[in-house]
Amino acid sequence: MIFSDVIASLDAGFRAELPGPPAQALLAPRPRRQWPDGSNHAQIRQAAGLLLVFPHGPGADDAHIVLTVRASTLGRHSGQVSLPGGVIEPGETFAQAALREAYEEVALPADGVRIMGALTPLDIPVSGFRLQPIVASLHQRPFMRPAQGEVARVLEVAVDDLLNPAALRETERTHDGRVIVVPGFYVADVEIWGATAMVLAEFLSLLGWKPK
Repeated sequence: MIFSDVIASLDAGFRAELPGPPAQALLAPRPRRQWPDGSNHAQIRQAAGLLLVFPHGPGADDAHIVLTVRASTLGRHSGQVSLPGGVIEPGETFAQAALREAYEEVALPADGVRIMGALTPLDIPVSGFRLQPIVASLHQRPFMRPAQGEVARVLEVAVDDLLNPAALRETERTHDGRVIVVPGFYVADVEIWGATAMVLAEFLSLLGWKPK
């Protein structure tokens, strides 16, 4: 998709009701992990992630987004694909936290970045987070570099690649003795699944995506 078309669709989408949890659920693992019984929801850690859209490609105007591959030293989620993001610090808004984390993780300066809106918050029980995705745009391809020890790779993923039906696949994993069906995107030589895929499902729904 052309960058300007994506921006127009996002602007219109944020003025209307968001696709919300039904869109997220399209890419949710099945069965979906729930909060353990007796969980204290007041102790959920608030986090923010930046979903940055920018132009790039042969014509220099194809819409792309920024994702990261987490470093192998980061424990439970090491090696997974995620949005630049992290925990909210005291006094920060979600947008401020998303921009700060993007700068810390991929050296993305905030200058020129336009905050467009917030997608639906997403609970991640396995790590105790509630993630607030923040969608933003930049009218030129940014210079980025991965933070040593945190980010193994910075990915610049074309929106058209995510919209390609061939990118959507399902795999099976075994966790605690049960089989889990995991839908995800296979683009840029990586698998995008879990919370990141669920966020992208709502984002793409704003662009008219309807998986078969």
